[in-house]
Amino acid sequence: MDVTQVPLKQFKGKKKNIKMNNKMQKKKRTPQGENGNVSDVEVVETKPVLTPLEPMLPPTFSLSEIKNKQRRHQMFMKLKQDKRKQKMQVKKTRKKEREALGDKAPPKEVPKTIENQRVYDETTVDPDDEEVAFDEGTDEFSSYFNKLTNPKVLITTSDRPRGRTVRFCEQLATVIPDAHVYYRRGLALKKVIPQCVSRGFTYLMVINEDRKMPNGLVLCHLPDGPTAHFKVSSVRLRKEMKRRGKEPTEHTPEVILNNFSTRLGHGIGRMFAALFPHDPQFVGRQVATFHNQRDFVFFRFHRYIFKNEKRAGIQELGPRFTLKLRSLQKGTFDSKFGEYEWVLKRHEVDACRRKFFL
Repeated sequence: MDVTQVPLKQFKGKKKNIKMNNKMQKKKRTPQGENGNVSDVEVVETKPVLTPLEPMLPPTFSLSEIKNKQRRHQMFMKLKQDKRKQKMQVKKTRKKEREALGDKAPPKEVPKTIENQRVYDETTVDPDDEEVAFDEGTDEFSSYFNKLTNPKVLITTSDRPRGRTVRFCEQLATVIPDAHVYYRRGLALKKVIPQCVSRGFTYLMVINEDRKMPNGLVLCHLPDGPTAHFKVSSVRLRKEMKRRGKEPTEHTPEVILNNFSTRLGHGIGRMFAALFPHDPQFVGRQVATFHNQRDFVFFRFHRYIFKNEKRAGIQELGPRFTLKLRSLQKGTFDSKFGEYEWVLKRHEVDACRRKFFL
């Protein structure tokens, strides 16, 4: 069989002719017009104009399927901006509808947060519960709340503390009235506790450190316990704070406890309250706040001033830090044979983010 070679230029020319023929205007003869004459009418076949559209992603598409990192980041930022624009548009339309309806407008929707979507805890404290009132009258802090004892706190550190931990203890002693700072000198806590009880201390506070930073707090109520172990984070000393006030005075501060709602949280709140004397001195205008949010206890120390009948100004004095409860032990500190009332279990925390214990 003979094979002949045909140059490619011939095919290229044919393709061009085919394209030109498709684009040419075709003339069609129509039937007789109104006067009976046959007329040539030009009928132009127009193709639909395709406008450049934005790439539409299928519903099951994932940005992780894009291999190019820059393209993936660009698409992610574009989707994020589109969502933000849609959200702002919905917000503006709702605002216009609310202004148009006036008093007949529906109530505003409460935004969903982890706090208001919290899993219900059976141990939530009811202030009118007789069982809770009985437990409060017979627990380890009943003598303090019956005004039979006055708090006296001993603050110490781990062995060979660094300068930052020592300064943190000294500033805590200015916040808590009748608090005394002593160096550990290598003594075990089991030997320190009897000495504290014999000298009339009601609390032993131990500040632990790691890599020259305070990272732990052991709070032991004397003489019968309980003992709580906290993780300490976000420590800010007075010199590290901007726009801080002057040094705190020796007046007894007021104490605010927020969101300690469960039986465990109620006990921790009573432990914090027993650190301070019964009757605050309002002349000093100082307030210590323990705010519980998502099982993190935030400590702040402020001085306030009333500007008028409705407004008040506050000024932070420092220090500030955050506590996270690790365990609660019955009795005084005993790491080997102690009985634990509650221990933080990591797998329970990771199972549900909306479950809180305090």
